Amino acid sequence: MPQQITLQNIVLQAERPLVHGVSLTLKRGRVLALVGGSGSGKSEYAEGLILDSPCSRRFYVATMIAYGKEGRDKVERHRMLRRGKGFITIEKPRNVGEVMVGEYETGLSPSSRTGRALLLECVSNLAANEMFKEKGTGKEEGTQKEGTGKTEAGEQQGGPIQRLSHKIAEDIISLAGQVQDMVIVTNEVDRDGICYEPETMEYVRLMGCLNQKLASAADRVVEVVYGIPVWLKRCGNSVERSGSVK
Repeated sequence: MPQQITLQNIVLQAERPLVHGVSLTLKRGRVLALVGGSGSGKSEYAEGLILDSPCSRRFYVATMIAYGKEGRDKVERHRMLRRGKGFITIEKPRNVGEVMVGEYETGLSPSSRTGRALLLECVSNLAANEMFKEKGTGKEEGTQKEGTGKTEAGEQQGGPIQRLSHKIAEDIISLAGQVQDMVIVTNEVDRDGICYEPETMEYVRLMGCLNQKLASAADRVVEVVYGIPVWLKRCGNSVERSGSVK
């Protein structure tokens, strides 16, 4: 197996260009992108994959900002799910590329990724946090303009959706280079066919671009449907539908 996967100048086109001129490099490790709808069982399945990994050091990068009681309850459910299973939790709702996994270990070489497994949950929260910056977080995070829901940081970039999706993908891939095994949890958000408000449709487009990039860079992709894994990609090229890894 190669020690890294390099994708240069990716172009995907249907009725209009979807991806153009994207280049990503994924250092060798086992990276799985896991997609599913809300309540599909993907969180439990993703955690099971990490627990089944031969890696003894487990990290959980949590991207959700707990807004209101519903958000707090969801975060607590996930904490209960992981309790007693040896996860080191890293709270990082934005800029996950800043995470240095080695800083959360003691007595080990920060540069050694052998024996590390990392679960990133969830890309949809991360994308929303990056796109719609929290009010009052400061200039470096991007400030929200009243009544628009758009950020100054996003408006200053040409092609903000493509640029932001590339930035988030690069951040995630930088994590993959620090661990032996990685599971990336993301959501399928565009299957209902509903046309939402323009800002929400921008988010839907962002998730579409981002999921394409991650699926291309990962060496395995699986969709969880009603708790059942449907394998879409293995080792870069095959499409299979089964319930176990062979």
